Amino acid sequence: MVQVQQMKKIQVLVVIVIVFSAFAGVNKWQQHPDQPVYIPASAQRTGNAAAGFTYLTTGDYVKGGLPYDYFLLALGKSRTNYLNRTGLNASITHEYTVVKAPNGEQLVAPNCMQCHAQVFEGRLVMGMGNTFADFTMGQKLNPQAYEMLQNFLKKGAPQKYEASKSFIQIAKTIGPHLGTQVRGVNAADRLAGVLAAHRDPVTFKWSDTALMEIPAAVIPSDVPAWWLLKKKHAMFYNGFGRGDFGKFLMASNLLTVNDTAESREVDTHFNDVLSYIYSLEAPKYPKAIDRLLAKKGEVLFITGCSKCHGKYGSNASYPNLLIPAAVIQTDSLLFQSNYQNPQFITWFNNSWFATSEHPARLEPFNGYIAPPLDGVWATSPYLHNGSVPTLEGVLNSKARPTYWQRNFDDPAYDYEKMSWQFTTATQPQGTAVYNTNLPGYGNYGHYFGDKLNEQQRKAVVEYLKTL
Repeated sequence: MVQVQQMKKIQVLVVIVIVFSAFAGVNKWQQHPDQPVYIPASAQRTGNAAAGFTYLTTGDYVKGGLPYDYFLLALGKSRTNYLNRTGLNASITHEYTVVKAPNGEQLVAPNCMQCHAQVFEGRLVMGMGNTFADFTMGQKLNPQAYEMLQNFLKKGAPQKYEASKSFIQIAKTIGPHLGTQVRGVNAADRLAGVLAAHRDPVTFKWSDTALMEIPAAVIPSDVPAWWLLKKKHAMFYNGFGRGDFGKFLMASNLLTVNDTAESREVDTHFNDVLSYIYSLEAPKYPKAIDRLLAKKGEVLFITGCSKCHGKYGSNASYPNLLIPAAVIQTDSLLFQSNYQNPQFITWFNNSWFATSEHPARLEPFNGYIAPPLDGVWATSPYLHNGSVPTLEGVLNSKARPTYWQRNFDDPAYDYEKMSWQFTTATQPQGTAVYNTNLPGYGNYGHYFGDKLNEQQRKAVVEYLKTL
C-alpha cells in the first residue's frame, strides 16, 4: 500500500514537471541560455514594388530639411544622378530628396539611401548598407553651428527660415548625440533613441528637452543588406523588431513629423516600400570561382554553418534563429543596451507604432540573430559592428586585426579577400582607424571557424562567393 502511494506521488510529480516544462518554452532564454531560439513569422503587408521605389527615392517621408538653393550653395550640384531622377532631384546626391514645405519653399531632406544604398565599383547598389557614412561628424555638429545657420536665414531669408526652422531646431538638438568614435559604422540605434526621447509616444509632439534619460554611449552597428529582409522574421541584429516591418522602415519619419496624422499618411506608402525591398536580389560575385573548391566548401558549410545561417541553392531554407550571448560571444553592448535602457523599449511598445493599425513591437533578447548570407561577399566589413574586415577573419579569429583602416576617399574592393582594401595599424589613430579595443567595437566572438584548418577555411570562403 505504501509503495502504491509513493508511486502515485511520483506520477503526480512527473505530471507537474511536464506541465511546467511546457510553460517554460515561453521563456527559453532563462531556461536554456545556450540554446538558439526560433523567431516566429509575422504577417506583412504587400504592395506595389515600383511605387515603393518611387516613394523611397522621391517621397516626402522626411518632411523637413534645408533650403534647396542654400544646400546647392554649400555642396554644389551632384556630378552623378545614380537614380536617374528628374527635376530638382536630378541636381542633388541620391542621399537626399527635395520636398515642398507648407509655405511653398523647396527643402532638401535626408532620405533612406543615406544608410541603405552604397556606391560600389562606380554604380549605386540599392539595399547595400552604406559603410562609408561618417557619423564621427556628429561630434562637429554642435548647437552653435546650427544657431549661426538659423540666425543667418532669419535675417536674410525669412520665408526659408520659416520653412526650415523646425528641421534645424531638431538637428541642433540631436546632432551632438550622434558622434561615433570610428568612421564607417552607423549610429541608427542612437538616432532612434534620441528622437524617441524628445517625442511624446502617443502624439509624436516634439520637445526641445528630453522627456527621458539618454545614455552616454553611442553604440555602433554595421548596416545589414536590405535584400536579406525577405527571409527574416524579425528586424535588426538582435531580432527585436517584431510585427509589421513597415512601421520600422518608416521610423525615419520621426525626424520631422508634426503629429501622428502625418505618420499615418506616410505609413500608407510603406507596404509598397516593403514590397520594393522584398524585390531586391543580392549581387552575384563577378569574378571567377573555383567550383571544385567551392563544392568542398559547401559540404563543410552545410555540416557546420547551415543550422544557423541556412541553406542555399535548390534546397534553400533559413532557420530564423536567435543565438544566445553564451554561444555567439560577440561584442554584447548592442543587445545589452536594450536591457540597460528599458525606457526606449517601453516608449516604442506604448507608442503609435505599437497601438495603430498594423502594429509593431520590440522584444529584447540577450544575443543576436544569425543572418542569411546572400551576397555576403559584397558586404564587408563583417559582424554586427563592422569590426572584421575580411571573411577569412570571420572564420579565423587570429586573422582579425586589432587596428585597421581603409581609404574612404578612393576605395577599392578586394574580390579575393572579399573586403574593402585595408591596411593594419599598430595603434589607434584618429577616426579613420578602426579600434577594436573600444567598448562596442570589439572583434571577438563567433569562434566557430577556428576549428577549421587552412584548406577547409579556404574552401568555405570560396563557397561563400557563390551565395
